[in-house]
Amino acid sequence: MPHYAMMVNLERKRCVVVGGGQVAERKIASLLAAGADVCVVSPTCTEAICAWGQAGKLTLWQRPFASADVSSAVLVVAATSDSAVNLAVYEACQQTGCPWINVVDRPDLCSFTVPSVVERGDLTVAISTGGNNPGLAKKLRRQLEEWIGPEYEDYTRFLGTMRKRVLALDELDAAGKRAVLAELLDDRFLAWTRSGEIERRDREAEAVVAEWLGL
Repeated sequence: MPHYAMMVNLERKRCVVVGGGQVAERKIASLLAAGADVCVVSPTCTEAICAWGQAGKLTLWQRPFASADVSSAVLVVAATSDSAVNLAVYEACQQTGCPWINVVDRPDLCSFTVPSVVERGDLTVAISTGGNNPGLAKKLRRQLEEWIGPEYEDYTRFLGTMRKRVLALDELDAAGKRAVLAELLDDRFLAWTRSGEIERRDREAEAVVAEWLGL
């Protein structure tokens, strides 16, 4: 069955990761970046996970998994190298009613999957093959990273700033605002961002707004 794609706000939400290896580390890093309240359960952990625990960035329980560990979680990741432990995490989530569970070695047990992601500031592009071929998703991510360069971080921020400015203009009706925003998506603004001509880009954007206002 196809998955429903969505972006989830996990800020201050309890997320539990069972496992302390390299796979778990990658999952944890993404959750921390999202501002989640992360708890990690594993007898052993990578240096990075231990360092995050010591720095207070996450709660670290260095012991075997217990079913009660997922009792207050809204999202759980089972990322151990032991399929029996991963299955036990899944079964515990079924008992507690935790809605979102990802079992790294059992796509059939996942209520959500983690896509390959290209991030440029506030711009996020996710690629998923529905669990059929993660290698293809990674290949496409590398291709997109070349096409969507680092300049898109500033470009996205610029577009967001201009969108707020245009939507606040009482002098323009809804159709006029849509037209201005469409013109600001012209590739020349991206080209100026890419070449570092930021002042010219901003000046030309203001000129577009002024023209629509009849100034």
